[in-house]
Amino acid sequence: MPEYVNPEREIFGQFQALDRRGPIHMLNLVRVYDQVTYDDGSQASGLEAYASYGKQSGPVFSRVGGKIIWSGDFELNLIGPQEERWDIAFIAEYPSANAFVEMVKDPIYQQAVRHRTLAVKDSRLVRMGPKTVSSEFG
Repeated sequence: MPEYVNPEREIFGQFQALDRRGPIHMLNLVRVYDQVTYDDGSQASGLEAYASYGKQSGPVFSRVGGKIIWSGDFELNLIGPQEERWDIAFIAEYPSANAFVEMVKDPIYQQAVRHRTLAVKDSRLVRMGPKTVSSEFG
C-alpha cells in the first residue's frame, strides 16, 4: 500500500496560499516499486515507469521554467531510520510557486503523472525557499 504518493488537496491549498515571490526549490525523495502493472496488463520496473513520467512531463516542466539543480544517488542514512531508502533524489527549481501550479494543472502533465502514481511506493516532496549559501552551518 502506498504511503505518500500525491499531495492531499488541503496541503496543496496551503502550498498555493504561501505568499512569497521568487523561485522555489522542491526536494524530491522517491521510492519506487520493483515491478508495476499498467491497466492494459503491460509491465515495467518502477524506475522505468518513473522515467516515462519524466520523459512525458519534461517538456511541460521546461516550459514553465523548471530545472533540476541537484541530483544524487542514495548511499547511507547516517542519521535516520536505516530501513528508509530512496531510489531517486533531486531538487527541482521553479521560477515561482505559480509555475509549479501551472505545471501540475497542465493536461499533458496530468496524463504523464499516471506513470508516477503507478511507480511510486513512497515519496517526500518538500517546498523550500532558496537562501544565499554561506560557509557556516545553521
